[in-house]
Amino acid sequence: MKVRISGLILLVVFFSHFLIAQRRTSGTTSAPATRALTIVTEPGAIVWLDEIRRGTADGSGKLLLVNVRSGGHSLRVRAIGFKESTLPIQPTMRGEVKVRLLRTNDEAELTFQQAETARETAKDDDTRKKSAELYRRALRLRPAFPAAHLGLARVLMDLNDTDAALAAITDARRYRPSYPEASAAEGRIYRETGQTDEAIGAFNRAIRESHGFQPEAHVGIGRVYEDRGQYELAAREYQIAVNQLSETEPIIYQLLGAAYEKSGRNKEAVLAYEDYLRLAPNGSLAPAVRSILEQLRQQPELR
Repeated sequence: MKVRISGLILLVVFFSHFLIAQRRTSGTTSAPATRALTIVTEPGAIVWLDEIRRGTADGSGKLLLVNVRSGGHSLRVRAIGFKESTLPIQPTMRGEVKVRLLRTNDEAELTFQQAETARETAKDDDTRKKSAELYRRALRLRPAFPAAHLGLARVLMDLNDTDAALAAITDARRYRPSYPEASAAEGRIYRETGQTDEAIGAFNRAIRESHGFQPEAHVGIGRVYEDRGQYELAAREYQIAVNQLSETEPIIYQLLGAAYEKSGRNKEAVLAYEDYLRLAPNGSLAPAVRSILEQLRQQPELR
């Protein structure tokens, strides 16, 4: 009998420890584990993490990435005059990640880089047209260049040539059938032309293709919901985008704050607007956000 009782006690103790361990690992924590990585590469190199642009390396070739979630990731680095490099970020990686870039004489790659720079710095349609021509030149040199097709689509969107932009996205997908960024860009075209059902379909495809991680698509869906006056649903999508972007795009906090404000959730709106100002105190929207915050704080429930 004593042996049976001892065995029962041990069994109870085992299950007690098991349940405690389960609670600790069941995802009840409010935020996922994160880490910081310092990318060490060429000065001025552009860095993407999971196809999300995270910034540009400084004069010493370093870029600090904060709030990198645990687990594996894909890192992509590009610098003018160098061959683009993509490498996996292992779950165990911490601290410095060195990315050695090799110089290239590939004319298609170099022309593509010029096109990207022209598009990203364009302030007028003349520069955008120059960018489009550079993309086309790169594609004549290398037709199977999905990123160049997508870049051309983006600049054509900015030039309001939606039919040609959609054609460029179709070309991009011909060489890369599962292309989340292309699907998100397609969704943006449909939304801006008032084709909301098609827009949501394209955005959802982008999310499926990226296995759930596609902040551009979540923002796009949020904008569609906001256009429809469905502010609670819009806020939900913006919050997902904020979580995925790890605070690299302050403008999403402004969109989130506006959605909360329009849905009557003033406390949440204040928090979102404050986060925008924390990340972009001198941003173009900062004066307007400060004015809105001053008005919201006068509401009875916030006094």
